[in-house]
Amino acid sequence: MSLISQKLQAMHSSIAAAANAVSRQSDSVALLAVSKTFDADAVLEAVAAGQRAFGENYLQEALDKIAAVRASLSADILLEWHFIGPIQSNKTRPIAEHFDWVHTVDREKVAQRLSQQRPPQLPPLNVCLQVNISGEASKSGVAPADVLDLARAIIDLPQLTLRGLMAIPEPTDDVQKQRATFRQVAELLAQLQTQLGADGRQLDTLSMGMSADMAAAIAEGATIVRIGSAIFGQRPQATKEAVHHAKQT
Repeated sequence: MSLISQKLQAMHSSIAAAANAVSRQSDSVALLAVSKTFDADAVLEAVAAGQRAFGENYLQEALDKIAAVRASLSADILLEWHFIGPIQSNKTRPIAEHFDWVHTVDREKVAQRLSQQRPPQLPPLNVCLQVNISGEASKSGVAPADVLDLARAIIDLPQLTLRGLMAIPEPTDDVQKQRATFRQVAELLAQLQTQLGADGRQLDTLSMGMSADMAAAIAEGATIVRIGSAIFGQRPQATKEAVHHAKQT
């Protein structure tokens, strides 16, 4: 058994324990393996261990990796690729063409471009609205007060399916503070489901929680947790694209 396989197994056990602790079914929480900065071989190791959903932040790195992984797998192995990084409006086309999910929609313009550029032969792109739940100036995301207006603006875009909310709260080691912030996101989703009426029934996703706060996120209703280094190990030196992005934010 490879090291990545062992770590995936341990992570699934941790997710199950966190879910069971709050009387949730472990299969109600999906594991998104964040493979940013790791190469195609690492992804293929995870695939061999049964992982099928992968998260990427940096577009060009992701496109190269998706192509390399696809070339190495048989056609019957279907992977889900999730874009979880900031979106520049001039780079929406390749995201719309190559990903199954986008977690970081925070502007109507970006949503419109993703819908327009989604190839018609592909199913609608699953999207989450990124909420800046902690109000940090350094983070992307729509303000909680503006979530409903943005949701209403994109709910009927033909090549998108609005699935829910994503958040990256301000880091803290205080579990109660972690839970309180994640609870705000869950309450925001519940409000949105009610406010949108029949359209709100398709909102079933809370993408929240990473290695340091996963248990708190699961306790408050996370349906997708985004885990990277706890699966793949120490991150390699940042790519040029990542360094460039860091300088821009």
